[in-house]
Amino acid sequence: MKKTINLLQEFSIPLIGGVIAALLWANIDEHSYHHFLHYPLLGKGVGMFGYEFNFHFLMNDLFMVLFFGIAAVEITQAVMPGGSLNPISKAVNPLFGTLGGVLGPVGVFFLLCAIIPMDNLIQGDITQATIVNGWGIPTATDIALAWLVARLVFGAKHPAVSYLLLLAVADDAIGLGIIAIFYPSPDHPVEPIYLLFTLLGMAVAFAMNRLNVKNFWPYVIIGGGLSWVGLISAHLHPALALVFVVPFMPAGHGRHAELFAEEDEHTTIANFEHFHKLPVDLGLFGFGLANAGVLFAGINQVTWVVLASLIIGKTVGIAGFGMLGNLLGFKLPQGMDFKSLVVAGVIAGLGLTVALFVSGEAYVEPSLQGAAKMGALLSVIAAPIAFVLGKMFKVKK
Repeated sequence: MKKTINLLQEFSIPLIGGVIAALLWANIDEHSYHHFLHYPLLGKGVGMFGYEFNFHFLMNDLFMVLFFGIAAVEITQAVMPGGSLNPISKAVNPLFGTLGGVLGPVGVFFLLCAIIPMDNLIQGDITQATIVNGWGIPTATDIALAWLVARLVFGAKHPAVSYLLLLAVADDAIGLGIIAIFYPSPDHPVEPIYLLFTLLGMAVAFAMNRLNVKNFWPYVIIGGGLSWVGLISAHLHPALALVFVVPFMPAGHGRHAELFAEEDEHTTIANFEHFHKLPVDLGLFGFGLANAGVLFAGINQVTWVVLASLIIGKTVGIAGFGMLGNLLGFKLPQGMDFKSLVVAGVIAGLGLTVALFVSGEAYVEPSLQGAAKMGALLSVIAAPIAFVLGKMFKVKK
């Protein structure tokens, strides 16, 4: 039984299974798929903070809080003594990579929109400016897939995994900012004042740390709860709630394990990770099911623009800016080089679910939205490309 579970986790079978199930269901019976996603679980009209409580909300706004919380554990451990991003100056280079991972795709998107004829798409309310408005779609990375693919390509303890994880979290934060600023929802305008609840959650977590609270549940329930309320009330994505709280969990001293702490490490932050790792890995089936139901139809120029912006833009941007940071004195983590950066850039091109989400915000026209979502979906080709390049460059040590 344990071997079966390890196999499911190692090869991300639940997530992949959820994606395949969503694709099949949506294309066989689109109506029932969307009915399932948006069926009110607590009764019609009953929701949370103005959002209806349904399966999509359960997965994206509640379950993913735990996934991002575990991602925060990895970043926290990476910047501690013995981690691949310690001293903290080593985290500067991933932030250079993040900048490249945003500017590269945007640049490729604008370039391709300028040189590829779009005349057949321009009709009715669709103009060239409408098409170009999708520039934000390829800016973010699917943290869940990127992290899981990176572990397989590089090996669990390779510094490139922590590098890519920090980069993915940072550029997703930028992606959320882009949505809030450039694609605001008329139904849920951003209200920054509520972020005071998030700050309060951080303050409570800090106080519990100073009071030497060892159990992780108070951090999750009180600190994380306040942070979640602040984000969702501000109409920002609440899935990042624990990212602001986890760094305050007691983590001990000395060298910390990369990726997953050893079973005999019983610090608060390690216990939090051990407790939630299996439920999160298996629960990613639901995340894939809730986000990947895209119709195999409507492919046009926008599809290829989004796909090329993700794969080419991310690779060139991250590798270029990462090496620029290295030349400026902000060195890559030990064990990483240009080849590692290129492979990490390709993996970051996995836009998938995050790009699917932004596509729905950037385009209201069904033809453009469907085409953009197909481009986001096809970005899964980044995974086999990364595997091939990883073998060629021998990045796994």
